[in-house]
Amino acid sequence: MSDDAVNPEEVRHVAALARIDLEDAEVDRFTDQFADILEYFETLDSVPEVERDVELANVMRPDEEHDCLDSEDALRNAPESEDGYFKGPNVS
Repeated sequence: MSDDAVNPEEVRHVAALARIDLEDAEVDRFTDQFADILEYFETLDSVPEVERDVELANVMRPDEEHDCLDSEDALRNAPESEDGYFKGPNVS
């Protein structure tokens, strides 16, 4: 891959989109790393395709309607419940 695959201005543009401030040394390092990543993708283009098994079977069962638990049974093993609902920890 050529060295022009990614240039420092593109790295600065991506960093600005991500709202990341980069030092000049970081821009240089990421420019090299992006070029390496693109080179790895080019390597994937040379991987031969694998024949797929054309006879695939659906392993999912059809939807079937069943009776469900009533609220009392569903909440029986809940650590906490309140007014007929599961109660979880506060998230803040």
